Amino acid sequence: MVYRSWMRSQGFGAEVFDGRPVIGIATSASELAPCNAHLGRVAEAVKRGVWQAGGFPLEFPTMATGETLMRPTAMLYRNLMAMEVEELIRANPLDGVVLLSGCDKTTPAMLMAAASVDLPAIMVTGGPKLNGKYRGIDVGSGTHVWKFEEELKAGRMTQEECFFAEGCMARSDGHCMTMGTASTMACLAEALGMQLPGSAAWPAVDTRRFETAQEAGKRIVAMVNEDLRPSRILTRDAFENAIRVNAAIGGSTNAIIHLLAIAGRAGVELRLDDFDRLARAVPTLVDLMPSGRFLMEDFCYAGGLEVVMKRLIDADLLHAGSITVTGKSVADNVGGAECWNNEVITKVEEPFQPAGTGTAVLRGNLCPDGAVIKQSAASEHLLTHRGRALVFDTAEDYHAVCDDPDLDVDADTVLVIRGAGPKGYPGMPEVSNVPLPTKMIKAGVTDMVRICDGRMSGTGYGTVVLHVTPESALGGPLALVRTGDEITLDVPSRTLTLEVDDDELDRRRAEWKAPESPYRSGYTWLYTEHVLQADQGADFDFLRGQRGHAVPRDSH
Repeated sequence: MVYRSWMRSQGFGAEVFDGRPVIGIATSASELAPCNAHLGRVAEAVKRGVWQAGGFPLEFPTMATGETLMRPTAMLYRNLMAMEVEELIRANPLDGVVLLSGCDKTTPAMLMAAASVDLPAIMVTGGPKLNGKYRGIDVGSGTHVWKFEEELKAGRMTQEECFFAEGCMARSDGHCMTMGTASTMACLAEALGMQLPGSAAWPAVDTRRFETAQEAGKRIVAMVNEDLRPSRILTRDAFENAIRVNAAIGGSTNAIIHLLAIAGRAGVELRLDDFDRLARAVPTLVDLMPSGRFLMEDFCYAGGLEVVMKRLIDADLLHAGSITVTGKSVADNVGGAECWNNEVITKVEEPFQPAGTGTAVLRGNLCPDGAVIKQSAASEHLLTHRGRALVFDTAEDYHAVCDDPDLDVDADTVLVIRGAGPKGYPGMPEVSNVPLPTKMIKAGVTDMVRICDGRMSGTGYGTVVLHVTPESALGGPLALVRTGDEITLDVPSRTLTLEVDDDELDRRRAEWKAPESPYRSGYTWLYTEHVLQADQGADFDFLRGQRGHAVPRDSH
């Protein structure tokens, strides 16, 4: 009686307490996370579906980890959000949950939580923005920020023009409309089977975004009745599908870290090398920025992810029998998909980029536990390169001098940025694709090799080696590089080599001292004490695995 009476204070009638499924709607809506700001309306659509199917919907807020404003980086708080969502689901009397996310960290955080709790769950992402429009051309959020910055530095664009252009990139609700991390993770939530087919690509302001949300509300009630849980969906086959889909869409390198973290929660054995091995046979089918020409709105109207998955199934590149939130297989879901624009979504036989040009995993004495590079966003002439290192201990150190006309740098120089790993920054920020030195831009140089233990925005581009592991803060080989050392990048051979002999490296290692952490308490201390390295998804060591949905003890 006491619990019902407090719920009835919100105006719910007695009839909703008749034993019908209670559906939580976890929403990361927040004006501090612009990509998530519209999710209140999406939640209303979900509620309609839940009521329609005979459930009892209850919306609750979660934190929002928007990369646009959070400092030092939203990635520092992905694990905190995953922990919060997990405990909110477990602590409340819910039979199923709908996960509403928008920006790039909220989607994986919620999937991590759902995998750990293993209560019936379905994802609804908030959708991309409408295409940006500037002076008659399509411009992509994120991607054109970097391009306009280069134009400004080169003197080909004024500050006033940049100010006007920024509004042209953000003309509706939604997340980045390039194939950045937000769009990538929305697509991969669908590829994993945790989101309704066809729903990842609808623009945030399209009425079908809300139709999809309403359908998800109906579907979660059925999932509760069927006892369809994430553990039946998030299988090894599902993760292999997601890896191959990521290659086919030219997805973000950040997907690697997020999929590794989700797999760790689901108890699925997944390794960094799987991303290279499984993707090598997959061509890039989707011609989207930052690697291509088009944007998510075009991808949606061309047929969306269903077309990509159908083409991969027809080429025997996906596990067609994997179960999804529909209760049906992947093949059943996408069997009727049709493509309406073969320029945006190309055919396997005539791909946008050939197989083997997706994200590559590198090994070598500079990255013994691995590093990654997005080949489709890199310059072909730099994929095999040897150059002199110019080393910076922090990204801020580089930014302080990158405009110096006397900077000792040329087109062959390898820019090394360290101190950006999970523990060292902390949080592994998106600082790896530092802008080129201004003197190089003015000289007409369009790309240089950059190496870092941090991440890069999925909207970024360039020949950037990322996620170097172990990170420099742990004394990884990146900490031992000195300006003037020669570094060889050989992507076809999947190697990254510091051309310094072992005896000299041993001497440098003996002299190296670990940086003293300034954190003695609070969440950041917890993070730096327990965060895993990039090759394990940068999750907390104590959060891997499933903990179930039962509370430890019934206090009443």
